[in-house]
Amino acid sequence: MKVIIYGSKYGSTKKYAEYLAGNTNIPLIEYKEVKDINRYETIIYLGALYAGGVLGMKKTFKKLINLENKKIIIATVGLGDPKVLENTINIKEGIKRQLSNELYKKAHIYHLRGKINYQKLNVAHKTMMKLLYKKAKSLPDDKKDEETKTFIETYNEVVDFVDFNSLGPIIEDI
Repeated sequence: MKVIIYGSKYGSTKKYAEYLAGNTNIPLIEYKEVKDINRYETIIYLGALYAGGVLGMKKTFKKLINLENKKIIIATVGLGDPKVLENTINIKEGIKRQLSNELYKKAHIYHLRGKINYQKLNVAHKTMMKLLYKKAKSLPDDKKDEETKTFIETYNEVVDFVDFNSLGPIIEDI
């Protein structure tokens, strides 16, 4: 039995999860609603990236008792471009902190790009993004990589990188 579980704060991850469920006919559950994760053989977890972690992932997978005969697929959703090696390294380090070593090694990990609308952020996230922006702006030009430059250019704008075509490798993996 297969399941798609997701953790979404502002909607990008939920959009990806709904699209994936609609194209694979796999049941979809928000991580807060998972009752018995152990009954599934294939677990596809889509989670939004927040402060170096994946929303709801640790809580969800700590309920998993036996990894034998399980297929685990994890897809993160964030603003950082997964084509930039430094981004994927940082994301994977965050994932490692949230999962057991055994589970991390077993997981097939993917990275998707999301969206942001600064006007819809809660106060804590607005504050965090403002601090990141100030830090990025204060960097000398030679220390600003493409990701940092893009962040500065798009700060306080609506930015949408959602691309359902990027789910192709995950659908193939399933």
